[in-house]
Amino acid sequence: MLSRTILLLCLTLAGCGLRENADLLLLNGRIITVDDKNPNAEAIAVRDGRIIEVGKNETIRSKYVASRSEDLQGASVFPGFIDAHLHMNSLGRLLLELDLTGTASYDEILKLVEAKVKSSPKNEWIFGRGWDQNDWAVKEFPTAEKLNACSGNYYVMLKRVDGHAILVNQKVLDAAGITRNTPDPAGGYIIRDKNGNPTGVLVDNATSLLTKIIPIPTREDDSLALELAMESCLKAGLTSVHDAGVGPRKIELYKSMSKRGNLTTRIYAMLDGSNQALIDEYFQKERDTTHVDNFLKITSVKLYADGALGSRGAALLEPYSDDSQNSGLAVTDPDRIQKITERALENGYQVCTHAIGDRGNRMTLDAYEKALLRTNMYGINKRLRIEHAQVANEFDIPRFAKLGVIASVQPTHCTSDMYWAEARVGPKRILGAYAWQRFIHSGAILCNGSDAPVESNNPLWGFYAAITRQDQQGYPEGGWFPDQKMNVMQALKGFTINAAYASFDEELKGSIEKGKLADLVVLDKDITSIEPKEILKTSVILTIVGGKILYRKTP
Repeated sequence: MLSRTILLLCLTLAGCGLRENADLLLLNGRIITVDDKNPNAEAIAVRDGRIIEVGKNETIRSKYVASRSEDLQGASVFPGFIDAHLHMNSLGRLLLELDLTGTASYDEILKLVEAKVKSSPKNEWIFGRGWDQNDWAVKEFPTAEKLNACSGNYYVMLKRVDGHAILVNQKVLDAAGITRNTPDPAGGYIIRDKNGNPTGVLVDNATSLLTKIIPIPTREDDSLALELAMESCLKAGLTSVHDAGVGPRKIELYKSMSKRGNLTTRIYAMLDGSNQALIDEYFQKERDTTHVDNFLKITSVKLYADGALGSRGAALLEPYSDDSQNSGLAVTDPDRIQKITERALENGYQVCTHAIGDRGNRMTLDAYEKALLRTNMYGINKRLRIEHAQVANEFDIPRFAKLGVIASVQPTHCTSDMYWAEARVGPKRILGAYAWQRFIHSGAILCNGSDAPVESNNPLWGFYAAITRQDQQGYPEGGWFPDQKMNVMQALKGFTINAAYASFDEELKGSIEKGKLADLVVLDKDITSIEPKEILKTSVILTIVGGKILYRKTP
């Protein structure tokens, strides 16, 4: 009798319209869930930072009452975008320093430096980033001679767009004690004139010769850079990022901000593997447990196998087609990559290794394979990663899937490099460059990122590059090596569920499903169904992290 009474009471309350509480309802949307079981929906209910239901408008309206509702009026909703490879501090600092991105000549850079000199206190350092000699009429490394003339009594350090080469003036060379007698360090070199004198450009590990003289940023400087980077990410629709190579100071900053609840972008931080003391510290203790609301995760290590293609530092199996005496640089000994990978595997850490050239990729795969065998983990998918995987030999591409190695790629690198990449590697090797479909067809998992600030952190630009292999002016017609384009869902998954998989978070985010974090981005267009050129005109309307609207486009 009692159970019947309870049943009647429940039916009566239901008939009276009793609804569950929610914190946020998104209604009247075009929702692309990236959930193969339920690919489309109209509405979402959120409570306590999690998605509690995804479905039709009438279902969500009738079942939930919320303190806040958003009528999306047909706008498109996607899982919050995840950038699987960028550099948060460098992104933030680019917003504080000289931005040389897109400069068309060395003279243009000199004018920017000259203007900065006039507005800066004497004897200060002037930092900048973004120059690329491949964009100039004369595609050669600059020299410090003209820079000396316009920089006066200032220390000037200008990073190449990829961060793998630095131009400095004579004042910096003198302070660092770099002369014609300074030997090239292992894994790097000093560009010299015909008499052996440094020209002002240092490549890859040679940039470490400057470490001892560069002023250490204050905690306030680092905090400001991070704030600016997070603000930029939210505006771009990024709710999570993989920060590729973070040193002790930044790690402590991230922990502090996470504990105080001040992170607005979720960060998967890769420990700087060049800092032996740092990785020793982490390998000797339990995996980091300082995560607050899933905003910070420190369970991976970043290594470098080689340099960059643009500065001819990427390690190739055969010499560069446009530099017959140069095969690039192995910036880390393969034995070290293997040994660190072994220790990482034994301690539950992921390894993410920068490898751009075909030799760099092969030596990394070899090191991974040996480490997996030595730790008795061969055949177990440990989700080791290769960052960039730009030029791979045809025999090595299938090894990614065989070893369970994720190819972490940056689509806009392809469209930035396509003008000169074939000159670097020739017509045969170019077939293994930015070869996304070859990786996918071999069974490899691809995740997408930007490598910001090398490229823009705008994932819509990355999505466009992935599906068109064209620049933003539509060149070349049909796309560069168009057979390697990603389709729209491959590109979308690369910035969502595959990127989540690459950080072991696919059960937490990367798709719009019940129980997952309410990390969402609302766009004014459906990028999966419009003409590619319209993607470049698409705007982020809302960025939602943990159910909170942290960015709203102003009218």
